[in-house]
Amino acid sequence: MKNNFIAGISIFLLFCSACNKDFLDRQPLDEYSESSLWSSEKDATAALNGCYKNWEDGTWLTYMDCASDNAYDPYPWEGYMELGNMKLLTPTNTGNHKWNFNTIQKCNWFLANVDKTPMDEELKTRMKAEARFLRAYKYFLMSQLYGDVPLVTNNISTEEANEIERTSKQEVVKFVLDELGAIAGDLPDSYSGSDVGRITKGAAWSLKARTELFNEKYEDCISSCNQVIGKYSLFPDYTDIFRIQNENNSEIILDVQYIANDLPLWSLGVLVTESQGGWWSVDPTQSLVDAYEMQNGKLITEPGSGYNPDEPYKNRDPRFGATIIAPGSWYEGSYFDPLNPSGIDYYAVYSYTGYAPKKYTSHLSDIPDMWNSGLNIPVIRYAEILLTYAEAKIELNQIDESVYNAIDEVRLRAGMPATDKSVYNTQAKMRELVRRERRVELAMEGLRWFDVQRWKIGEQVMNGPVLGSRLGSVNPSTGALSLTSERILCEQRTFDANKNYLWPIPQHEIDINKKLVQNTGY
Repeated sequence: MKNNFIAGISIFLLFCSACNKDFLDRQPLDEYSESSLWSSEKDATAALNGCYKNWEDGTWLTYMDCASDNAYDPYPWEGYMELGNMKLLTPTNTGNHKWNFNTIQKCNWFLANVDKTPMDEELKTRMKAEARFLRAYKYFLMSQLYGDVPLVTNNISTEEANEIERTSKQEVVKFVLDELGAIAGDLPDSYSGSDVGRITKGAAWSLKARTELFNEKYEDCISSCNQVIGKYSLFPDYTDIFRIQNENNSEIILDVQYIANDLPLWSLGVLVTESQGGWWSVDPTQSLVDAYEMQNGKLITEPGSGYNPDEPYKNRDPRFGATIIAPGSWYEGSYFDPLNPSGIDYYAVYSYTGYAPKKYTSHLSDIPDMWNSGLNIPVIRYAEILLTYAEAKIELNQIDESVYNAIDEVRLRAGMPATDKSVYNTQAKMRELVRRERRVELAMEGLRWFDVQRWKIGEQVMNGPVLGSRLGSVNPSTGALSLTSERILCEQRTFDANKNYLWPIPQHEIDINKKLVQNTGY
């Protein structure tokens, strides 16, 4: 199903190896487009497929919760520790940053040249809409992470690139929203065969809704969500959304497409514990664990919840067990034990939290090689759109039955009870609920940092210790826990609200382009 789409990307690379160069030191891409590339529909398709290459990175998405209070990366050389502990984040130590214009420039090149191609005009219009979406997505992402960024919508020379100034975030966001609104009508509702995975109408409206929510344009956000709601459906089983045999299911609006051997996702192994042959680079935190309600819908701190601190993982929201492997959990033929000093998964070897991710790897046997996988990584799911709609309505204090219905659709699919309206009956309580739902529903999907950023809660949730599980022992025959009062401490984090809601521009970019001004505080 994905083979022709991915093969086209490989063909395209033969035409434009220079497309992988950094934005500020590249050669003008139009030098590679004048002779033979635009002579047929096949050539135009190969060029567009090249725009899809690296438009988003499934590896980055699986790591990105380490940039938030959801997870911790114990390996400083991987480039994510500084995104979580921001006292380490500097212009010369930017970790796995996203200041990159490669996709933008490939899309600009495609859009500047595709009209030369003799081909069906309706198909050409659709292809241009796909490229405009990919460009808009990159500008959405960069404007969220850096604020003001250079807005470039046409081919430019190296000299011009090295003289360009940053454009205000407000103007960049307007460009993104205008583009998404303009192209939605040119995109299909769905694709078939080898085209599955391309940008759809639903993806355009969904990214528009996400951008509007993140920029407090709540009325517009509700309108965009209404273009999507009812056109997708939640997949029945939460765990199985992320299994390879269920790719492109009814809930997936947008994902990053992979195919083993040809264009593989190499990084599933970074999620997997050492005893299973992985790196265990993404460690869920105690903070995330504590966010999951009990299965009866009560918080673990509420009277009558049934929470037992000595058996802390029992009777929790089913999404907990689908997302996190906790001490004593049955996984791949044995009880997970990070507490045994003699065990290969012992937490102290690399300061693990004692928790491991389970999302994407709930059934390792699905994936013959976790370092060469064809598993797609979701970028936008329908569950997010339902929660986005609910949040926008709550922020406008328009709390009606549609808000409860949207949240409850997500909760009920997970196996949780419907919202208790006797408790969640004010704007403040509903805000608390929808924020918690976003956290547990979308955990390990790379979105938590953006929620921390826009809710301005970094000072509360990203300062102080990163904690893991309680110490003790795991019975290897039954998984029963015997816990002490001591808890794993991984690191002390620092968050400076005066600067850390934006990332620093890499210093090497400023060294090349003297007109770039660094973000405040860096």
